[in-house]
Amino acid sequence: MENENSPLELAVLAGRILLSNGAEIFRVQETMERIAASYHMETFHVYAISNGIFACGTENGVAHTAEIRHVPLAPVHLGRVAAVNQLSREIAQGKHTVPEAFAQLRKIESLPFTANWFQVLASGVGSGCFCYLFGGSPFDCVVAFFSGLMVCLFVLLAGKKHLSKIMTNILASSIAAFCGLFLFRMGLGHNMDRIIIGSIIQLVPGVPLTNSIRDFFNGDYISGTIRLIDTLLIAACIAIGVGCVLKIASMMGIAVGVPV
Repeated sequence: MENENSPLELAVLAGRILLSNGAEIFRVQETMERIAASYHMETFHVYAISNGIFACGTENGVAHTAEIRHVPLAPVHLGRVAAVNQLSREIAQGKHTVPEAFAQLRKIESLPFTANWFQVLASGVGSGCFCYLFGGSPFDCVVAFFSGLMVCLFVLLAGKKHLSKIMTNILASSIAAFCGLFLFRMGLGHNMDRIIIGSIIQLVPGVPLTNSIRDFFNGDYISGTIRLIDTLLIAACIAIGVGCVLKIASMMGIAVGVPV
C-alpha cells in the first residue's frame, strides 16, 4: 500500500504512469525530479529505463533507500502523458498538496482509451489514407479501409484475450495480407501491395521507434536499445505475417499480381 503522504512515492507513481504510456526516459526522470524538488525533499536520485524505475531520497531527515517499480511495455496513451506533465507544472507552482496530487494521479491513471468503435473507424480511415499516400488508387483506398477495420477488430479482441505481442502482430499482419489478397482476387482494387501496406501501417510502432532514437540522442543507451529491439521485433512479426500469407498463396498457385 502506497503512502499517500510521501513525495517519493508520489514521484515514483508519476514516473510509472509516464513510462507505461509512452513517455521518453528524460521526460520521466525530469518530471520525477521536479516533483521531488517541489516538495522540498532533501535528496532525490532516480534512474529509469524502458521497463523499470529505481529511486531513492530523503524525506524529513529520513532516508528511503529504494523504490523499485517494474513497468512492462504497454500500449501508448499520450493523453495520460500530457495530463501528468500538466500536473507536474501545477505541483511546481505549489497548487497541490501531496495527497491532492496522489488523487489527481489516480484519476489520470484511470483515463480510458478511446472508445473501441472510434478506434476501429479511425484505423479504417487511416488505412485508406495511407494507401493513397503510398500510391494507391481511390478504389484501393476503399479496399484498404475495410481491411484496416478487420485488423483493428482483431487487435482489440487479442487485447481482451491477453494474447502476446508477438502473436498479435503476426496474426494481425496475416489478416491484413489475407483480406487484401482476397479482396484483390475478387476484383476489388488495382494494387494489392498498396492495399496491404495501407492495412498494416497501423501496426507499425512509430512512437517506440521515435522514443528509442530520442533516448539514444539523450545518452540513455540501455533504454534506447530496449525500445529499438521491441520495434525491430514488431517489424519482424509484421513481415512474417504478411510473408507467410503471400507464400502460402503462391504455393497454392494463386497469382498475386493480377485480379481475376
